[in-house]
Order: sequence, then structure tokens, then C-alpha cells
Amino acid sequence: MASSGKTRALLALVLAAGVAAAGYTLYARPGNAPTGGVKPRASAIVPVTVATATQGEFQVRDHTIGTVSIDATVQVKSRVDGQVMEALFTEGQMVRKGDLLFRIDPLQYQAQVQQAEAALARDQAQLSNAQADLKRFSDLTKKGFATVQEQEQATAQAKVMTAAIMADQAAIDLAKLQLGYTEIRSPIDGKTGRILVEAGNLVKANDVPLVVINQLQPISVTLALPQRDLPLLQRRMAKGKLAVIIAIPGDSGGRLKGKVDFINNAVDAASGTIQLKATFDNADLRLVPAQMVDAVIVLQTLDDAITIPSEAVNDGQAGRYVYLVKADKTVAAQNVKVVYEEDGRSVISEGLKAGDVVVTDGQLRLAPGMKISIKASADSGPQASKSDISQGDGPIQQAGE
Repeated sequence: MASSGKTRALLALVLAAGVAAAGYTLYARPGNAPTGGVKPRASAIVPVTVATATQGEFQVRDHTIGTVSIDATVQVKSRVDGQVMEALFTEGQMVRKGDLLFRIDPLQYQAQVQQAEAALARDQAQLSNAQADLKRFSDLTKKGFATVQEQEQATAQAKVMTAAIMADQAAIDLAKLQLGYTEIRSPIDGKTGRILVEAGNLVKANDVPLVVINQLQPISVTLALPQRDLPLLQRRMAKGKLAVIIAIPGDSGGRLKGKVDFINNAVDAASGTIQLKATFDNADLRLVPAQMVDAVIVLQTLDDAITIPSEAVNDGQAGRYVYLVKADKTVAAQNVKVVYEEDGRSVISEGLKAGDVVVTDGQLRLAPGMKISIKASADSGPQASKSDISQGDGPIQQAGE
């Protein structure tokens, strides 16, 4: 019995020691560390990564999804009746304004031109005769050998033939115009689609389209931003066109830069967004109508912003905070106010100054007052170089050029 009692006492002692150890572990966790007063043991040195708060230019951007759209699309139709003789382009070909696309059988319209020219020649001959009669009757009337009525009839006949010649000339012009329409040319610069009417088919004037041409250079991207950004957009547009950077998902060719040239005159009440349109040169034809792209617009540039890596910012019960590294290699919990976050950088309006060192990795093992050892320094460079986004009205270049 005495041995059994000793065993129970020993078990109770072990259990009490386990509870005490668990309590100490729980107390020593970072989230439960006191903010002042009691300091941890001097031997608890935590290796961390740090970064230095920097001051400089910071671009406030808005991210959205854009849709590639075209400003001009043309359904090419015949303006005369006839048989399609040939197509002089290949499907998907880039064409210039004025390039010959189709030929319609011209024989009927050539005959109409010749007919109109023959009528003109006939009426010119009759006009010459009428003018000779008029001169004759004018002389005879002066001598009293012809009546005034005969002279007036000759004058009227000359005028009739003059008008007939004018009508003949108009008929010739119309016939030549119709003949010209037998050569169907591109009305715009663009890319052709499928040939919709093959050679040999008969077509009517302004009937079915023969081909559709889309303008691809330049091309537009339609965007939608929250209406809360409208005041910033308007202020930026007042200073010059807004810069836009887009990336094509799955495309390794780099980003493209364009400029906003249109802001809609009304907010979409259903979505609470304002529509914008940006123009891109599309010199390499990477943008295709109805394509989806990732877009970034610079809304504002802060000149003297204090920034730190976003991974240095922690969330606590009292708000957002960072671990500030002090001169004696201990850390203090510093409350901060974050106003913007972009590209892994956070803009701090309160709580830090340029040159302050903050912990970016290892915070989970920290508590205020603990000592640290710095194992590395995180990149604390600026958010983006000025060359990333060109402002103003200068030429737009593709990223990387």
C-alpha cells in the first residue's frame, strides 16, 4: 500500500510539472506577449529578416479587367449587280485602304459607258447643226428674209441640244462610276475575315457582305473602374491623358502601354462603375477583338510617401502594427496606419519615418522587448521605376522597347 501511495504521488507531481510547462509555453507565444513591463529572458534571441522604411514616389493604381474592342468594322458589299470574278486577297490578310479586294464582271458596265459616249457624240453633232441653223436664221432675220419666230425656234433648238449634251455627260459619268464599282476596294486599313462570297457567285447591290474587315491598328481596350475613383480620374485627365498598362494572360511578350482617351459621361447605375476607353498602337497585332486583358491605371502619384514591404505589417486587436527594431537589437510593437498597398509595398501615413527598420519575416516568434539577430535584409526598393509608366502626351512604347 505504501508503494502504491508513492506511485500516485509521483504521478501527481509529473502531471503538475506538465501543466506548468504548458502554461509557460502558452504564455510565451507571440500573440500573448505583454506590451510592457515583464521582459523575456535575455537568452531568447530570434533570427529575423528586416527592411528599412523608405521615402519617395509612390503610384496609386487601380487594377481591373479590360476587353479589347475595335473602333471600326466594315462589311464590304458590292455596289452593283453582277458576277464575282475573283478575290484578290487571302483570308486574314492585313490590307490598306484602297487595296483591291474583289472584281465584279465589268462587261455590262463597259457597254453602258460606250452607249452613253455614243449618245453624247450624236447630240454634239445635232448641237452643231442647231447652232448653224441659229446663225443662219439670225442673219436672214436681220435682212428680212426670215421671221422672228423662226429665229426663236432655232435658238430654242440649240438650247435643247446643249442640255442634251449635259445629260449625256452626266450619263457617261454615272456609267463610269458604275464601272468603277466593279472593282471593290478596302475602305479602311484592317484585317480581313473569311471570304463570304466565292468567285462565280452572282451578287446584288448592297445585298450580302463579301468580307468583313476589322481595324486593328490602332485598337481600343474598354475598362470599368469603381465610381469612387471618378474624382481622381477627372483630375488626372485634366493634366493630360491617363497612362494604362495591360498584360495579356498567357502571353510572354511583355506589357503594353496605352492612354485613356475617353471617360463615359455617366456612371452605370447597375454596377456602380464608370467606363473608360484606352487606345493602343497594337503594332505587333497581339491584341485581338473581344480578348480579355489585365489592366492597371495610375490614379495618383504620391511624392514623399513612407513605404515598407507589406509583409512587415501585422494585424492585431488594436489594429495594424509592425515590429520596430531598436538600436539595442530589441523589438517594439509599433501601431501604424496603412493608406495604400501596391506591388508588395505599403504606404504608411502614421507610425513610421524614413530610415526606421522593421521586421519582415520571423514575427510569429516575436514579442515586444525580445532580442533579435538579423539574418537578412529584405528588398526595400521603390514601388516602381518612373520608366514603368510614361505620363503626358509623348509616344507610347511597348514595355521592354
